[in-house]
Amino acid sequence: MTDQLAAQFEENRTQLRSVAYRMLGSLSEAEDAVQEAWLRLNRSDVSEVANLGAWLTTVVSRVCLDMLRSRKSRREDSLEVHVPDPVVTKLDPEEEAVQFDAVGLAMLVVLDTLAPAERLAFVLHDMFGVSFDEIAEIVDKSPAATRQLASRARRRVMGAPASDRDPGRHREVVDAFIAASRSGDFEALLALLDPEVVLRADAGTPADATANPAHSKIVRGALAVVEQALTFTKMAPYTRPALVNGTPGIITVVNGRLMGVMHLTISAGRITQINILADHTRLANHPAGRAF
Repeated sequence: MTDQLAAQFEENRTQLRSVAYRMLGSLSEAEDAVQEAWLRLNRSDVSEVANLGAWLTTVVSRVCLDMLRSRKSRREDSLEVHVPDPVVTKLDPEEEAVQFDAVGLAMLVVLDTLAPAERLAFVLHDMFGVSFDEIAEIVDKSPAATRQLASRARRRVMGAPASDRDPGRHREVVDAFIAASRSGDFEALLALLDPEVVLRADAGTPADATANPAHSKIVRGALAVVEQALTFTKMAPYTRPALVNGTPGIITVVNGRLMGVMHLTISAGRITQINILADHTRLANHPAGRAF
C-alpha cells in the first residue's frame, strides 16, 4: 500500500461513510463497512483502476449489502421498535446551514423497511447518482430489474414524512417543544403536534431492560403523544438543543452521559413524527457522547 493510495482512500472516506450510513442506518456498522473497504483495498491490485472512488463505492456497497442481508434474517421474527443511529453535532448556525440536507431519521426508518437490494438501488441511484448499470453488477441483476428495485423503493420512500426546509422555523418549533415539556404545558404541547403525529421510541431490546427502565414503543395521535411527552418532564432539566441529522433536535445529557436523542420531523409548523433513541447501550458508544 503506497502512501499515495492511502491518501486517496482518506480523500474518499467521508463519501464512503455517507454511503454506508444511508445503507445501514448504523454509525458503528458504517464504520465497519468502511474499514472492510480499506482492508479489501490493501488486498487488491488496483493499478488498472481508473476511478478509485467509484471502485471503493462499489466495494463498500457490496459489504453493506451482505450486512443488510444478514441483518434481515436476524430481524425477521423481531417485534422490537428500532430507531436508526442519529448523527448528533453541536448546534451551530453555520454547521446547520451545511448539514440541513442530511438524511433524516424518518427517512432512515422507512429505508429500514426495504429489502436489501431495494435499499441499495435507491440509495446509490437516488442519493448518490450511481448508474443502474453499475448497481446491476452489485446486486447481480439486469439494469432493467435494478431500475424496478429503485422504483419500488422510491414509492415507499415518498410516503416518508419530510421536514420543512426552513431551519430557522424548525428551530423555533424545537425550542417551543423544549419549553412546553419543561413546564408541563399540555395545551402548548398539543398545539405543536400534528393530529396524526407518530412517536417512535427505541429503548433497546428486552434484554437491556434492567439497564434501561424506559420502554420501546410506538405511539400514534396527538393526545397520546402529549401524554407520553409529559412523562419525560422529569428529564427536561437535562435536555438541550443539538443538531440531529442536520436539523435542530433535542438531546438529554446527565452527568456528562448522553442518555437520549430526539429527532423531530416538522411540516407546516407542526411536529409530524418524533423518533427517540434511548438505548443506553448504543448511546454509551455513540460518538456524540464524547462531544457533549
